[in-house]
Amino acid sequence: MRISGQCHCGAVAYEAEIDPAEVSICHCTDCQKLTGSPYRVTVATAAENIRQTGAAPACYVKKGDSGRNRLQYFCGTCGSPVFVTGEGDAARTWGIRWGSIDQRRELRPTRQSWCGSAIDWARDITFLPE
Repeated sequence: MRISGQCHCGAVAYEAEIDPAEVSICHCTDCQKLTGSPYRVTVATAAENIRQTGAAPACYVKKGDSGRNRLQYFCGTCGSPVFVTGEGDAARTWGIRWGSIDQRRELRPTRQSWCGSAIDWARDITFLPE
């Protein structure tokens, strides 16, 4: 599936080819802190499937709960998270942050990880009034 996306202010933009079956939720504490929410949704794809069409994102390296270094790419202007990848062989796969994707309504998660860190009320919010 062909997607496009950008950060909140529009400076960092991209196009990519993804497999909709590669959408996942992560409940780890790093993802909770990075998003300010109970979990993060990411679409994995090969690095060569992403074409950056806007400004280059800023990056910092964070050792994840897994013990591996994770390169966190974000807009240096608005701070929106856009991509994540690893080092070495792990850099072949990039994660595209679901919130930055224009076609996000078409992308439903197919799996979740780090469920031991999951916030119990976040698994079912149907009890909340609209």
